[in-house]
Amino acid sequence: FNMATRQGLDASIVNRLGADEQALFFAVKAEFDTSDIRIWSGIDDLVIESETYTGGGTLLTVGNTEDNVELKSNGLVVSLSGMDTTVVDYALTENYQNRPITVFLGYVMGGTNEVAGTLTLFKGRMTSLVINDTPEGSTVTIDAENRLVDLDRPSNLRYTKESQNFLHSGDTGFNRVASLQDKQINWGKSSETAGKGGGSGGGSGGNEHMGGGGGNGANSR
Repeated sequence: FNMATRQGLDASIVNRLGADEQALFFAVKAEFDTSDIRIWSGIDDLVIESETYTGGGTLLTVGNTEDNVELKSNGLVVSLSGMDTTVVDYALTENYQNRPITVFLGYVMGGTNEVAGTLTLFKGRMTSLVINDTPEGSTVTIDAENRLVDLDRPSNLRYTKESQNFLHSGDTGFNRVASLQDKQINWGKSSETAGKGGGSGGGSGGNEHMGGGGGNGANSR
């Protein structure tokens, strides 16, 4: 799969993908209920879309991600090693299930922390979070699933009055759906009474025409 052919890329990214030397970086945004954790793979701070990302250097590891033409969900693993207590506290106390996580791939201007361009490499939801304690520090490993995993989840919504009011309170568009379940509708079919009436009228007209013809014949003779 050629990254340069991916939809949604601006010209600055496409040009740098084809360059001989590339100063690229990864950035991770994990959205918890209290606040967001934003880490990038360089040092010092980096600003992406008016948001500040803390430099994690080699402590940030992003697993392989797959992008193909098939409509299926591919997971991703993100690891943060030796991080400060803030990250560990979030891992221990925050609800992480189904919380959004976004991974960016970007380029910086050579030798600076100025962003030349970014693209969304992965966007999904956190499914598991594991903490491993070692003498060197704690490692937080996050497993995430792509947004396409939602296609495998039942919506639990139906074409009923109740479901419609749950989505749009006061909407009456589905109020009569239940009454239509066993309703019989005659379509393209005349009723039995109308059929009989049409046959009788045709017969009477025929007799009158024949009678008139007979009388004219007798008078001519």
